[in-house]
Amino acid sequence: MKSYRSIRAVLLAGMMLVGCNSLAADDQGYSVLPRTNGGEKWRIGYYEGGGYDAYYDRLVATVEGLMELGWLESQKLPIFEERDGRELWAWLASNANSKYIEFVRHGFVSASWDDELRLRLAKNLVSRLREDDEVDLMLAMGTRAGQDLANNSHSVPTVVITSTDPVKSGIVQSVEDSGRDHVHARVDPFRNERQVSMFHDIVGFSRLGIAFENSLEGRNYAAIEEVKALGKMRGFEVVACYTLSDIPDAVAAGDSVKRCFNELVRKSDAIYVTMQGGVNRETIPDLVAIANRHRVPTLSQMGESGVRSGFLMSVSIPFESKKSGRYYASVVAKIFNGAKPRSIAQISEESPNIALNLKTAEIVGLYLQADILAAADTVFSTIEIPE
Repeated sequence: MKSYRSIRAVLLAGMMLVGCNSLAADDQGYSVLPRTNGGEKWRIGYYEGGGYDAYYDRLVATVEGLMELGWLESQKLPIFEERDGRELWAWLASNANSKYIEFVRHGFVSASWDDELRLRLAKNLVSRLREDDEVDLMLAMGTRAGQDLANNSHSVPTVVITSTDPVKSGIVQSVEDSGRDHVHARVDPFRNERQVSMFHDIVGFSRLGIAFENSLEGRNYAAIEEVKALGKMRGFEVVACYTLSDIPDAVAAGDSVKRCFNELVRKSDAIYVTMQGGVNRETIPDLVAIANRHRVPTLSQMGESGVRSGFLMSVSIPFESKKSGRYYASVVAKIFNGAKPRSIAQISEESPNIALNLKTAEIVGLYLQADILAAADTVFSTIEIPE
């Protein structure tokens, strides 16, 4: 049996080695201290491909990071039951206390996972950014938003948040360089290989089930080609099941993932749970129940929150953590202090977070040795209902 402390050390060393190549591009001279825009407030806008629980969480983390850095006065954010980013944005536009920044009231744009609407909105938004003086910075939430704003048709600073693979999606030119002065996207180049490799080390599966939308975006979200290549190296088979993801009908998207889980528990001996529209707080309890009832271990791409809700494990950059909020907030702060988005290092400096759910391990009959538990950052002993 391998030492998982050693595995963790190797993973961390790999991240540091890759990260060092990109840090040379980072202009460390720019402050993160709050300042006005010549006596005026800096104006922030927001664009997303559609509503998604994870996008809401990332927005909350970024706002809290701005509070921590002093750009916003500290105050408790309201909890919106539907996790609707539009509701949160409207509240911020009216209630956020700051001498330095403003969340533009009409600056929230969502394509609602409607492809035709997205084409119209993206064209209109880029035109507004190019011709009007409405905002000083855009938060582009998710891969689709990043793709729509990472172009040469405008020059408004754009911070892309929670894109699964910004390089492969064409948002940035490379791990080290976004390729455009006004674009920044956080990159974790070996995230998927790292997750699946450790999952395979612990579980030892021979057939890995993956439910994903069979589209360019869906395959990128699931990193299907990378996982297949890893499977060839490690000797496991990838079993695919196709879902609906980025569509307006959230119920249909959720039902498609449940259908795939019911299929995959019969055809595979482990499941990689990838981020998509049908994996959300409404469906996760059912997905966990399906996998656990058939004693099939699960790996959550969405990180610690998925493990808290009953998936077996995750190995990820903790996007929902306070550190993540500080990361995005510091990028925004450096831009407002004069840094070009392109000059700020894209590779996260956070170490990967390993989370395990002991209750799920017990249910699926997986014995976790002491060195595995010692390597974990977070261990849950119960299965919680997603908030």
